[in-house]
Amino acid sequence: MHGQRCHGGCPRVAADRQGPRALVAGPAGGLLPAGLADPTAGPGRLVRRGLLAALTVSALLVTSCSGGEGTVGDATTTESTATSGSAVPGPTGSDTDQTTQTGGGGDGAGATDGSDTGQITAGPGEDAATTAPSGDRGIGLPSVAEVDRARADVAALSDRELAGQLIVAAYSGTDPAEAAALVREQHLGGLITLGGNVPGSIDARVPLLTSMTSQVQQAVTDSGRDWPAFLGIDQEGGAITRVAAPLDRWPAPMALGAARDPELVREVTAASGEQLRALGYTVVFAPSADVTIGPQDPTIGTRSPGSDTQLVAETAVAEATGFADAGIVAVVKHFPGHGGVTGDSHLGAVVLDRDLSELEEQDLVPFRATVDAGVPALMPGHIVVSAVDPDAPATLSRAVLTDLLREDLGFTGMVVTDALNMGAVTDAGGGHPAVGSLLAGADVLLMPPDPPAAIDAIVFALEDGILQRADLEDSAARTVATLRHQQQVPAPDLSVIGSDRELSVRAAAAGVTQLSGTCGERLVGDSITIQGGTDADRDNLVAAAGAAGLATGSGDSVVLVGGSSYQAGGGVGGPGTGSGDVVVAMDRPYVLADSTASTALIAAYGRDRATMDALVQVLLGETTAPGALPTPVGEFPIGSGCSS
Repeated sequence: MHGQRCHGGCPRVAADRQGPRALVAGPAGGLLPAGLADPTAGPGRLVRRGLLAALTVSALLVTSCSGGEGTVGDATTTESTATSGSAVPGPTGSDTDQTTQTGGGGDGAGATDGSDTGQITAGPGEDAATTAPSGDRGIGLPSVAEVDRARADVAALSDRELAGQLIVAAYSGTDPAEAAALVREQHLGGLITLGGNVPGSIDARVPLLTSMTSQVQQAVTDSGRDWPAFLGIDQEGGAITRVAAPLDRWPAPMALGAARDPELVREVTAASGEQLRALGYTVVFAPSADVTIGPQDPTIGTRSPGSDTQLVAETAVAEATGFADAGIVAVVKHFPGHGGVTGDSHLGAVVLDRDLSELEEQDLVPFRATVDAGVPALMPGHIVVSAVDPDAPATLSRAVLTDLLREDLGFTGMVVTDALNMGAVTDAGGGHPAVGSLLAGADVLLMPPDPPAAIDAIVFALEDGILQRADLEDSAARTVATLRHQQQVPAPDLSVIGSDRELSVRAAAAGVTQLSGTCGERLVGDSITIQGGTDADRDNLVAAAGAAGLATGSGDSVVLVGGSSYQAGGGVGGPGTGSGDVVVAMDRPYVLADSTASTALIAAYGRDRATMDALVQVLLGETTAPGALPTPVGEFPIGSGCSS
């Protein structure tokens, strides 16, 4: 349904009717649907629970997980089992201390039995009225009492108001009043800020964005809703940075994976989250817990911490924890894993073609870790998971969102769809995707192409009995409670904007990875010739070199490779290789496999000024590149680098 408004003439959704889903408390206090899907109900083929449960137990025994501006990157199928001891080319020099990997974690939440009444109840031995809102509940999950209160509040909404509350829409332009009017007129839960909503003028960004968030919040308040607006933004770091200056720029998640320092990762996302909170945002669509397969992954790339499942799990948990520290809701994505998909779901249907055992051993490992740690929200990818439901993308699949995510993984937080205007969903056929997502088990509908039409479809489905109001109240209650819960952390004032420059450089420096040449020694002379990259890339390196006293315009060649990296939505991939004295991969490191350098090959994972400052430190021998490859690059296995 592309932009079609339903005022009595749109087709009804053809789907099996579901009874109300009761919410019950799991062992960690989180909420689960009770009386989950009948194996014959819902769209698509449901997974065989016995087989999946057996695989789940087996996987847990084998792989216990401890508890923009700009465009995004691409990404190969290499098993991440190689060690740094493999006989491959690499840098020379004395060993440096290797960062110890420590895992985040927390108590997991599992399903408990409960009557299918649509009521929220406490778990065994738990008093819903006294459940603590934090502590061992994990990373940002609201308490049973908080959800109970929220459900009472949303029960007062009309059907149309309730439908609007479930929608987080995109908006046009940069006018705060227009954004607020959209929320007010349609009774929306909130909005997402995209690149086109960010003013081109750096000086205008903070005033306009803070005005937008405050006016949208006022629109929610004026409608009688005494809870925070859902104000979301993609601010992953690296290429997916919606608001750059005057905010600090943060390295890509793959750089954080290369750093192998969960405490640093937590510090970075806490600082990023604080700056977003100062602007008025309540939700960040990050981190990506996708395990990338490498160059054959066109959508995720450096948005993933790497190809090693445990590394991705530890990094994602640390990212989510840092955001929670800042009081912003982190939405972990793209369940059950987009990094192994070789197509782009922005453009059409894509398939994750792995059997259940492979899913358990690879893609699901980071998601299990984040669920066990108690993250408040997950985003499914628009991918067909052939081993679970070959007939529908995950966003529309009850087998994926309810049976796999809720029942088998024990997830109790809110499920936020990926953008419903993407080709993989709009081309899926059948009924309205907003209704299909809710039937599958989603709680928040992100970016339906036509919000009023989506509201119409939901109301019609309620009238027809296809959707149950109790289910929608449960979804709205999860969202409202989660937003309220995170607001317990006070928002900082605007003085935090751009206040963490030192941390951004330190974080970028921690990931820089040297794959050949002598570690810790000066790699260039007193002047360098900069080649490759874009004008902005070269300008950033010139500025960084000048600040460090390194001349430019002659001398050793430093060749920047990587180009435009984000192919999601049809963007153009970067150039293939480089040749010179020093070759630097600015985004995905895979170009280094076929590049030649007389002095050194370096993976920087970024192209912003902070990354260039970090690169210059390595070029001058002021620091030994501390990063270790988080993904295989040609003959270089995971872990390659000066720290190995």
